[in-house]
Amino acid sequence: MDGQVIAYIGIALCVLACGCGSAIGLYKTGQAGAGVLAEYPKKFSKVLILVVLPATNGIYGFVLAILAQGSLAGIETVEQGWRLFGSLLPLTITGFVAAIYQAKCSVASIYAVAKDDALSGKLILFPAMIETYTLLALVSSILLLG
Repeated sequence: MDGQVIAYIGIALCVLACGCGSAIGLYKTGQAGAGVLAEYPKKFSKVLILVVLPATNGIYGFVLAILAQGSLAGIETVEQGWRLFGSLLPLTITGFVAAIYQAKCSVASIYAVAKDDALSGKLILFPAMIETYTLLALVSSILLLG
């Protein structure tokens, strides 16, 4: 298999995994948000932030794919293709898994906002902590792209 093909597969997997993780996460948070808003429509702005948080992982995957495209021209060997593939793995894996767990945390926070919307500023911290690890994976992948 050609090195460029391996690199393209790595880029595609990163975008797909991060995008699928975000889609699954948005499905979960969207359901919870819709349920809360059916009862408390005035809590829209506080619920919306928690609903959209898992979407960031898909954005990170897309950004990394754009950055990785710049490295494709220099790939001449299979080893170089695997090197690029490997540099994308931190975000590929973390972006998928973190989006799902961030959604689960956001769902719990959405339900808590339904009970007491004064907590929304504090509750956003919990799913945002999961975001930290996605950002670390993004930075790691960018550094590995070198």
